[in-house]
Amino acid sequence: METLFDIIHEDEELLVINKPAGLVCHPTKTDEYSSLISRVRLYLGKENPAHLVNRLDRETSGVTLVAKCDAAARELRRLWENRLVEKEYAAIVHGHVRDESGLIDAPLGKDEASRVAVKDCVRPDGLPSQTEYSVEKRFSRAEGDFTLLRVRLLTGRKHQIRIHLAHIGHPIVGDKLYGGDEDVYLALVEDRMTDEHRQRMIFPNQALHAQKVSFIWRACDREFLCEPGSSFRAFVQD
Repeated sequence: METLFDIIHEDEELLVINKPAGLVCHPTKTDEYSSLISRVRLYLGKENPAHLVNRLDRETSGVTLVAKCDAAARELRRLWENRLVEKEYAAIVHGHVRDESGLIDAPLGKDEASRVAVKDCVRPDGLPSQTEYSVEKRFSRAEGDFTLLRVRLLTGRKHQIRIHLAHIGHPIVGDKLYGGDEDVYLALVEDRMTDEHRQRMIFPNQALHAQKVSFIWRACDREFLCEPGSSFRAFVQD
């Protein structure tokens, strides 16, 4: 039987998962293993409630919460909507980021010039968006210079971290949509990725990992941690 997912925490109301990179949160196919929520239903039983509280992009890995009852789902989503949740990511980006830390304050909205319907961009009439970052490590490999960043979301816009880091000239390694050539993304979704595409990306997926989610719920501090996977760590250490 295929492994469904790695469990970080589970209790009567909550299931916390380390979502693997390359897995969509919601189904696009009939295969019961093809999405995170369908795997959750296999695990919990299709007759039981399962609500994704937060979602990650297909190629982003890391902490994902599932509420196992309607009441918990409502309460937790309210925390997210009211920005009462701290979210921290690890990202590997191209180039050596100059400043030790910084705040990217740039509004985001639809990229009307793109062929990709889901693509957004920095635009003056967009929604306010803020991302904090700090440098964990600068390093070089045969493929070039890179920086490992710790990233904290102050707002929660679609693709925010990916757009903001590309905006300051340091796109995430392996990002097929915001890495400079959106045809790579189109090749992915149209199932026509070639070895040349994969070699250009350097990394099999975008090197972005949701490593910590923390919040206060029912008067208790909740914190869920998950370190990046072995390929992510090896890329930084090699």
